Amino acid sequence: MATSADVWLVLPTYDEAENLEPLVVAAGKALPAGSRILVVDDDSPDGTGRIADRLAAETGDVEALHHGRKQGLGPAYVAGFRRALAGGARLVIQMDADFSHDPGDIPRLLAASERADLVIGSRYVEGGGVADWGALRRTISRGGSAYARGVLGVDVRDLTGGFKVIRRAVLEAIDLDSISSLGYAFQVEVTYRAIRAGFRVTEVPIRFRDRRVGESKMSGAIVLEAALGVPRMRIRRR
Repeated sequence: MATSADVWLVLPTYDEAENLEPLVVAAGKALPAGSRILVVDDDSPDGTGRIADRLAAETGDVEALHHGRKQGLGPAYVAGFRRALAGGARLVIQMDADFSHDPGDIPRLLAASERADLVIGSRYVEGGGVADWGALRRTISRGGSAYARGVLGVDVRDLTGGFKVIRRAVLEAIDLDSISSLGYAFQVEVTYRAIRAGFRVTEVPIRFRDRRVGESKMSGAIVLEAALGVPRMRIRRR
Protein backbone atom coordinates (compact mmCIF):
# COMPACT_ATOMS: atom_id res chain seq x y z
CA MET A 1 0.00 0.00 0.00
CA ALA A 2 1.36 3.42 -0.95
CA THR A 3 2.07 5.71 2.01
CA SER A 4 3.58 8.75 0.29
CA ALA A 5 1.83 11.43 -1.77
CA ASP A 6 2.13 15.16 -2.55
CA VAL A 7 -1.53 15.94 -1.80
CA TRP A 8 -3.39 14.62 1.25
CA LEU A 9 -7.05 15.18 2.08
CA VAL A 10 -7.72 15.00 5.83
CA LEU A 11 -11.30 14.17 6.85
CA PRO A 12 -12.15 14.29 10.58
CA THR A 13 -15.22 12.17 11.33
CA TYR A 14 -17.63 11.60 14.16
CA ASP A 15 -20.85 9.71 13.39
CA GLU A 16 -20.64 10.13 9.60
CA ALA A 17 -21.47 6.53 8.62
CA GLU A 18 -24.01 7.60 6.01
CA ASN A 19 -21.79 10.26 4.45
CA LEU A 20 -18.28 8.85 4.53
CA GLU A 21 -18.21 6.39 1.63
CA PRO A 22 -19.99 8.62 -0.94
CA LEU A 23 -17.79 11.54 0.12
CA VAL A 24 -14.59 9.53 -0.28
CA VAL A 25 -15.73 8.44 -3.74
CA ALA A 26 -16.60 12.02 -4.78
CA ALA A 27 -13.39 13.46 -3.36
CA GLY A 28 -11.32 10.77 -5.04
CA LYS A 29 -12.66 11.90 -8.41
CA ALA A 30 -11.76 15.53 -7.70
CA LEU A 31 -8.25 14.98 -6.34
CA PRO A 32 -5.11 14.73 -8.50
CA ALA A 33 -3.99 11.22 -9.35
CA GLY A 34 -1.88 9.69 -6.59
CA SER A 35 -3.41 11.75 -3.78
CA ARG A 36 -4.29 10.18 -0.44
CA ILE A 37 -7.40 10.49 1.72
CA LEU A 38 -6.90 10.22 5.46
CA VAL A 39 -9.97 9.61 7.62
CA VAL A 40 -9.41 10.57 11.27
CA ASP A 41 -12.23 9.02 13.24
CA ASP A 42 -13.01 10.25 16.74
CA ASP A 43 -14.30 6.95 18.14
CA SER A 44 -17.66 7.18 16.34
CA PRO A 45 -20.29 4.91 17.93
CA ASP A 46 -22.18 4.58 14.61
CA GLY A 47 -19.49 2.51 12.87
CA THR A 48 -17.84 5.27 10.84
CA GLY A 49 -14.42 3.94 11.83
CA ARG A 50 -15.23 0.47 10.52
CA ILE A 51 -16.30 1.97 7.20
CA ALA A 52 -13.01 3.87 7.04
CA ASP A 53 -11.09 0.65 7.69
CA ARG A 54 -12.98 -1.13 4.91
CA LEU A 55 -12.32 1.67 2.44
CA ALA A 56 -8.64 1.61 3.37
CA ALA A 57 -8.51 -2.15 2.82
CA GLU A 58 -10.19 -1.83 -0.57
CA THR A 59 -7.94 0.90 -1.99
CA GLY A 60 -4.39 2.08 -1.49
CA ASP A 61 -5.51 5.71 -1.69
CA VAL A 62 -7.40 5.73 1.63
CA GLU A 63 -6.02 5.47 5.14
CA ALA A 64 -7.79 5.36 8.51
CA LEU A 65 -6.51 6.85 11.76
CA HIS A 66 -8.44 6.16 14.97
CA HIS A 67 -8.71 8.07 18.22
CA GLY A 68 -9.53 5.82 21.16
CA ARG A 69 -11.96 8.38 22.52
CA LYS A 70 -13.72 11.50 21.31
CA GLN A 71 -11.22 14.38 21.49
CA GLY A 72 -12.70 17.09 19.30
CA LEU A 73 -12.12 18.66 15.91
CA GLY A 74 -8.81 20.36 16.71
CA PRO A 75 -6.95 17.28 17.98
CA ALA A 76 -8.33 15.23 15.08
CA TYR A 77 -6.94 17.70 12.56
CA VAL A 78 -3.58 17.96 14.34
CA ALA A 79 -3.23 14.17 14.28
CA GLY A 80 -4.20 14.13 10.61
CA PHE A 81 -1.78 16.90 9.71
CA ARG A 82 1.06 15.08 11.45
CA ARG A 83 0.33 11.87 9.57
CA ALA A 84 0.14 13.74 6.27
CA LEU A 85 3.46 15.48 6.90
CA ALA A 86 5.07 12.17 7.81
CA GLY A 87 3.69 10.76 4.55
CA GLY A 88 5.42 13.42 2.47
CA ALA A 89 2.53 15.82 1.92
CA ARG A 90 3.34 19.01 0.05
CA LEU A 91 -0.26 20.22 0.25
CA VAL A 92 -2.88 19.26 2.85
CA ILE A 93 -6.58 19.72 2.19
CA GLN A 94 -9.06 19.83 5.03
CA MET A 95 -12.84 19.69 4.66
CA ASP A 96 -15.99 18.53 6.43
CA ALA A 97 -17.13 14.95 5.94
CA ASP A 98 -20.84 15.73 5.60
CA PHE A 99 -21.01 17.28 2.08
CA SER A 100 -21.31 20.81 3.48
CA HIS A 101 -18.20 21.40 1.40
CA ASP A 102 -18.55 20.35 -2.22
CA PRO A 103 -15.74 17.98 -3.28
CA GLY A 104 -16.13 19.46 -6.76
CA ASP A 105 -14.52 22.66 -5.45
CA ILE A 106 -11.25 20.91 -4.61
CA PRO A 107 -9.60 21.63 -8.00
CA ARG A 108 -10.31 25.37 -7.67
CA LEU A 109 -8.77 25.52 -4.21
CA LEU A 110 -5.74 23.54 -5.35
CA ALA A 111 -5.29 25.90 -8.31
CA ALA A 112 -5.35 28.88 -5.93
CA SER A 113 -2.60 27.26 -3.83
CA GLU A 114 -0.19 28.00 -6.67
CA ARG A 115 -0.25 31.65 -5.57
CA ALA A 116 -0.89 31.32 -1.83
CA ASP A 117 0.33 29.35 1.17
CA LEU A 118 -3.12 28.88 2.71
CA VAL A 119 -6.32 28.86 0.67
CA ILE A 120 -9.72 29.20 2.34
CA GLY A 121 -12.95 28.13 0.67
CA SER A 122 -14.88 31.22 1.69
CA ARG A 123 -18.60 31.73 2.22
CA TYR A 124 -18.21 35.46 2.75
CA VAL A 125 -16.33 36.83 -0.24
CA GLU A 126 -18.03 37.88 -3.47
CA GLY A 127 -19.42 34.80 -5.20
CA GLY A 128 -19.61 32.74 -2.01
CA GLY A 129 -22.66 31.96 0.07
CA VAL A 130 -24.62 29.64 2.32
CA ALA A 131 -27.66 27.52 1.48
CA ASP A 132 -30.17 25.69 3.71
CA TRP A 133 -29.44 27.67 6.88
CA GLY A 134 -31.97 29.55 8.97
CA ALA A 135 -31.54 33.18 9.99
CA LEU A 136 -30.15 32.36 13.45
CA ARG A 137 -27.36 30.12 12.20
CA ARG A 138 -26.45 32.60 9.46
CA THR A 139 -26.22 35.34 12.07
CA ILE A 140 -24.05 33.23 14.39
CA SER A 141 -21.69 32.25 11.57
CA ARG A 142 -21.28 35.72 10.08
CA GLY A 143 -21.11 37.26 13.51
CA GLY A 144 -18.46 34.78 14.63
CA SER A 145 -16.24 35.59 11.67
CA ALA A 146 -16.73 39.34 12.15
CA TYR A 147 -15.98 39.05 15.87
CA ALA A 148 -12.78 37.07 15.28
CA ARG A 149 -11.73 39.44 12.50
CA GLY A 150 -12.16 42.46 14.76
CA VAL A 151 -10.43 40.97 17.81
CA LEU A 152 -7.47 39.60 15.83
CA GLY A 153 -7.13 42.55 13.46
CA VAL A 154 -6.99 40.52 10.25
CA ASP A 155 -8.80 40.97 6.96
CA VAL A 156 -9.89 37.40 6.22
CA ARG A 157 -13.66 37.34 5.64
CA ASP A 158 -14.30 33.69 6.57
CA LEU A 159 -12.03 33.05 9.54
CA THR A 160 -14.19 30.14 10.74
CA GLY A 161 -14.16 28.40 7.36
CA GLY A 162 -13.09 24.76 7.47
CA PHE A 163 -12.42 24.08 3.76
CA LYS A 164 -8.72 24.80 3.27
CA VAL A 165 -5.60 23.92 1.33
CA ILE A 166 -2.46 24.38 3.43
CA ARG A 167 1.14 24.21 2.29
CA ARG A 168 3.55 21.99 4.20
CA ALA A 169 5.67 24.98 5.21
CA VAL A 170 2.70 26.52 7.03
CA LEU A 171 2.00 23.42 9.10
CA GLU A 172 5.68 23.11 9.96
CA ALA A 173 5.86 26.75 11.09
CA ILE A 174 2.74 27.22 13.24
CA ASP A 175 3.67 24.88 16.12
CA LEU A 176 0.89 22.30 15.98
CA ASP A 177 1.74 21.05 19.49
CA SER A 178 0.69 24.33 21.08
CA ILE A 179 -2.71 24.68 19.37
CA SER A 180 -5.26 24.44 22.16
CA SER A 181 -8.60 24.88 20.37
CA LEU A 182 -10.81 21.80 20.42
CA GLY A 183 -13.79 22.91 18.32
CA TYR A 184 -14.35 25.36 15.48
CA ALA A 185 -12.01 27.93 17.03
CA PHE A 186 -9.32 25.65 15.63
CA GLN A 187 -10.10 27.02 12.17
CA VAL A 188 -9.52 30.57 13.37
CA GLU A 189 -6.31 29.69 15.20
CA VAL A 190 -4.64 27.97 12.23
CA THR A 191 -5.39 30.87 9.89
CA TYR A 192 -4.34 33.49 12.41
CA ARG A 193 -1.05 31.76 13.10
CA ALA A 194 -0.35 31.50 9.38
CA ILE A 195 -0.97 35.22 8.93
CA ARG A 196 1.22 36.12 11.90
CA ALA A 197 3.99 33.94 10.49
CA GLY A 198 3.94 35.95 7.26
CA PHE A 199 2.33 33.40 4.95
CA ARG A 200 0.10 34.38 2.03
CA VAL A 201 -3.60 33.68 2.64
CA THR A 202 -6.27 33.91 -0.03
CA GLU A 203 -10.01 33.21 -0.14
CA VAL A 204 -11.84 31.41 -2.93
CA PRO A 205 -15.65 31.69 -3.06
CA ILE A 206 -17.62 28.53 -2.30
CA ARG A 207 -21.28 27.70 -1.79
CA PHE A 208 -21.70 26.07 1.61
CA ARG A 209 -24.66 23.72 2.08
CA ASP A 210 -26.12 22.12 5.17
CA ARG A 211 -25.21 18.47 5.75
CA ARG A 212 -27.02 15.83 3.66
CA VAL A 213 -27.84 13.50 6.54
CA GLY A 214 -27.05 13.24 10.25
CA GLU A 215 -26.93 15.87 12.95
CA SER A 216 -24.87 19.04 13.19
CA LYS A 217 -21.97 18.99 15.64
CA MET A 218 -22.48 22.68 16.50
CA SER A 219 -23.30 23.32 20.16
CA GLY A 220 -23.39 26.10 22.71
CA ALA A 221 -20.12 24.83 24.21
CA ILE A 222 -18.39 25.12 20.84
CA VAL A 223 -19.64 28.69 20.37
CA LEU A 224 -18.51 29.60 23.89
CA GLU A 225 -15.05 28.10 23.35
CA ALA A 226 -14.63 30.22 20.23
CA ALA A 227 -15.87 33.39 21.93
CA LEU A 228 -13.44 32.96 24.82
CA GLY A 229 -10.59 31.48 22.82
CA VAL A 230 -10.20 34.18 20.17
CA PRO A 231 -9.02 36.90 22.59
CA ARG A 232 -6.55 34.43 24.10
CA MET A 233 -5.03 33.90 20.64
CA ARG A 234 -4.33 37.62 20.40
CA ILE A 235 -2.86 37.76 23.90
CA ARG A 236 -0.61 34.73 23.40
CA ARG A 237 0.88 36.13 20.20
CA ARG A 238 1.94 39.47 21.70
